Amino acid sequence: MAASWYSSAWLLSRVIGATLRRKGNGRRRVPRLLGELITAAFFLAATAATIAMWLGQSAGGALASSGLVIAIIGFAIRNVLADVLSGIALGLEAPFRIGDWIEIDGAVRGRVIEIGWRTTRLQTRNDIYMILPNSEIARQRMTNYSAPRKHYRASLEIVLGHDIPVGDAKRLLDAAARSNDLTLQSRKADVRALSYDTEGVRYAVRYWVPSFVDETDCRDVMISAIDAALRESDFAPPHTRVKVVAPSGRKHVLPKGSIVWNENVAGI
Repeated sequence: MAASWYSSAWLLSRVIGATLRRKGNGRRRVPRLLGELITAAFFLAATAATIAMWLGQSAGGALASSGLVIAIIGFAIRNVLADVLSGIALGLEAPFRIGDWIEIDGAVRGRVIEIGWRTTRLQTRNDIYMILPNSEIARQRMTNYSAPRKHYRASLEIVLGHDIPVGDAKRLLDAAARSNDLTLQSRKADVRALSYDTEGVRYAVRYWVPSFVDETDCRDVMISAIDAALRESDFAPPHTRVKVVAPSGRKHVLPKGSIVWNENVAGI
């Protein structure tokens, strides 16, 4: 009878495991954690039924009598169970897979190198090894930079003075954004005017990054190209304008390079 229980557990686990593997689409396979959990559950049930048979009880009676013990053990290891259950949920939903670059709650960024029962391990771009509990990952906002595709669009904001016409500024920024070979050339960069502020006109330079590991380098070449274009043109580079209003008869020493307007303001 014990052999039949274990044989049934092994057969059912193999059948369900084969079914789950067939449902995988190849690109995002069913996690191995789920198959191991199903196998452990069947063999645990077979062990309980075998013990109940040796004690002369039915399988249902043995499971009912062990409910209190299971509840006590579950309360003692509730944190471990939360991590394991969160790992199962992450495995079923598959929001990321090994090799993906993810960001968790806007603070942690790294490449997934291992997904375990309790923890998920990441490696940052600085080769820092990070171990995160699955329950923490499940509760926080997560961004996957590798799904559904590796490339994505990034943006860079820059403020230019009011003395530069918006049309000329957009053409200059657009030419600078397309003058490098590091960004994704199959998707064209573009420029959009965002707001007309007191310090100038704010523009967004939008460009396509081939992958997450190239984001810093793409931003670097983009800033360098915009800086070179502004210096080669007749337009003034971005600067902060300071307006100073002082009572007559008093002298004020301003930093070198400050821009001052002389105005007669009544009542001040």
